[in-house]
Amino acid sequence: MDVLNAVNAVEVSAAVPLADGTGALGLVLPIVALAVVALLIGGFILSKRKHDAEPPPPQPHEQPEKPEGRTHIEQHDPHSSDRFPADGHALSPYELKDHGNGPLPPDEEPPRG
Repeated sequence: MDVLNAVNAVEVSAAVPLADGTGALGLVLPIVALAVVALLIGGFILSKRKHDAEPPPPQPHEQPEKPEGRTHIEQHDPHSSDRFPADGHALSPYELKDHGNGPLPPDEEPPRG
């Protein structure tokens, strides 16, 4: 008889659902999904409006003209000279001898004031 009672107990417990996944999750998940889709669509629309409000890129005839002379001025680095060794080999770290750690020379321009 014990075997028969055990089989009946298993059949009864299989018919009763232990956990139903269509409760609150079934209601909240579609609402959250719709909110995310609405945020994405709203972000796209706002960025499209911002892009439409920007001025168009300049036409080829509106581009600035190239200057005739050089506008870049080469300046000497006061920290050190950037000369290569006479024989052309690269310097190792122990050959640098405090390269760039010396004091700076005074400014040649008078102070403004």
